[in-house]
Amino acid sequence: MPAEIPAAPARPARSSSKGSRRGLRRLVLLLACWAFAAVIGLAGAPGAAAAPAKGASATPLGNDVSWPQCGKVLPTGQAFGIVGVNGGLANNTNPCFADQLAWAEKSSGGTGQPLVALYVNTANPGTAGSWWPDSNQYGGTTVSNPYGECKGGVDPACAYMYGYAKAYDDVHLRGVSNPTVYLWWLDVETENSWSDDQEANRADLEGMTAYFQSIGARVGLYSTSTQWGQIVGQVPPTSNLYSLPSWLAGARTLNGAKNKCAAAPLTPGGRVTLTQFVSRGFDYDYSCI
Repeated sequence: MPAEIPAAPARPARSSSKGSRRGLRRLVLLLACWAFAAVIGLAGAPGAAAAPAKGASATPLGNDVSWPQCGKVLPTGQAFGIVGVNGGLANNTNPCFADQLAWAEKSSGGTGQPLVALYVNTANPGTAGSWWPDSNQYGGTTVSNPYGECKGGVDPACAYMYGYAKAYDDVHLRGVSNPTVYLWWLDVETENSWSDDQEANRADLEGMTAYFQSIGARVGLYSTSTQWGQIVGQVPPTSNLYSLPSWLAGARTLNGAKNKCAAAPLTPGGRVTLTQFVSRGFDYDYSCI
């Protein structure tokens, strides 16, 4: 209940009005400070990574990072981290790999995904690339090639060897310690170089998969259904790609990522185990398992 205001002479009344105006100004200033603090809180502290989309914080999410995030403050509190070992091309190295791997190792868990996984860029450039195989020899080994002898042609046999060689390099030249412990995702996107021959492109990815599996590592496939269909097409049951897990890109929201868990996998024998969406400049990943 407000206090009763007694009658007062003119001067004190003017003084009371002045005090009221001072109180009003203080109230306006306080409200302004609160508003400013709210804006700062929404924007985040200087240098802090952006938070995921509204509603995502209640769901354990992972993040994938690579060379585009070099020098950026990465998200914190991720359930799992997936780090790219290449710098955008199948034949180079992510310059921030060590630092980003250390970030991923701080993941908190709580999903069916490994705390840390890796992904590699893939391509099938043919003789337009900086290197193209001309035999079934690589890494001091004669490779058992299901497509026959590579003799330098732009064909499935040499594409298989190219993929095998790039996977070998990813294991031995990119600074990966204990490569057998990781799940290696093959990043298959149209922005990289590919042949018009889908069989050769499939052979390339089969060569990569064969090498990773030869060291005891697990392998998965990352793409969208559209890009996969354009690059690889149908995968027969005889392919070592047939039963690999799928990581589907293309969602715009967390709900969209959740819904993609029910989408068709990239290969008929596989399963969608992971989906991706983008929020405020970072890739977020939802575990379907």
